[in-house]
Amino acid sequence: MRIDIITLLPELLASPFGHSIVQRAQIKGLAEIHIHDLREYGKGNYRKVDDYCFGGDAGMILMVEPLYNIIIDLKQQRSYDEVIYLSPDGAPFNQPMANRLCCLQNIILLCGHYKGIDHRIREHLIT
Repeated sequence: MRIDIITLLPELLASPFGHSIVQRAQIKGLAEIHIHDLREYGKGNYRKVDDYCFGGDAGMILMVEPLYNIIIDLKQQRSYDEVIYLSPDGAPFNQPMANRLCCLQNIILLCGHYKGIDHRIREHLIT
């Protein structure tokens, strides 16, 4: 199983995935985990990835362009069974969901930040 994780803070995820059960699964070849820095797809000199909510809502969201570009780039490299957005308003992660996901070959996990992501990404790219 290959898991691609898209995040703004890749250094925070490097440690948990390099130890214990997850590390042993990677050593045995059962899991392959790749962490991608969303800022590499950011816009401008400062690699901007955040924007204001359209429609007058308060707070910041992740921009469409960097998210779209990284997901499309990953999808051009291989076929993905699921693209999952990790969000508090999503379905709770439980054992039946874990059982279903463990049978998949390739998945993308998108880590939210700020107030969330642009809704167009949820509509068109998140499975």
